Amino acid sequence: MALRLALRTVTVLIVLCIALLGVQLYRMARPERGIPLTLASSDAPTPPALGKFNPLAEPRPAPDLSYAALAGGTQSLAALRGRVVLVNFWATWCAPCIREMPSLLRLQGKVEDLAVLAVSEDRRGAELVRPFVADHHLGALTILLDPDNASRRAFNFGGLPTSFLIGRDGRIIGDVEGAAAWDSPEMLKLIGGYLAATKAANAG
Repeated sequence: MALRLALRTVTVLIVLCIALLGVQLYRMARPERGIPLTLASSDAPTPPALGKFNPLAEPRPAPDLSYAALAGGTQSLAALRGRVVLVNFWATWCAPCIREMPSLLRLQGKVEDLAVLAVSEDRRGAELVRPFVADHHLGALTILLDPDNASRRAFNFGGLPTSFLIGRDGRIIGDVEGAAAWDSPEMLKLIGGYLAATKAANAG
């Protein structure tokens, strides 16, 4: 009788130990309460959102500004009438600007009939911009300097980067607030459409 009771006690203890072990294994495998499964299974950061092109319902005249060019001389927007122009406002301290600039360089290489201008809003001008451009291998871009930030007032924009697409007639077609993937298929198709449409209109 005593032996049977001892065996029953041992059996109960074994069952309890197995049950406790199972609960512990379940807790270790289950994500913590309140943490989404997607975050619990991956530590990959969410990529920053890309800016979207905002076409203007009524294109407006672009400001007639002139900038000092990093390579020397000056460049005015008026001198580019007859071409489609992408003006990108950026700064060396702006992380989203730095991320998107290589795509501007690739865009320039893919679309010949597009003038790409990268206008620095750095207050220290060439002193700061020249080594930055060299370090990031951006010398093929047309880099312009706006140390007085005249563009912010004339174009009426806030944060950086901000870009404006200007038609052959010198009017702003639309803008992008924030960084963009300028050489993406979607952006190439959009810009190519404006280039083709305005070229046909001029020919007519």
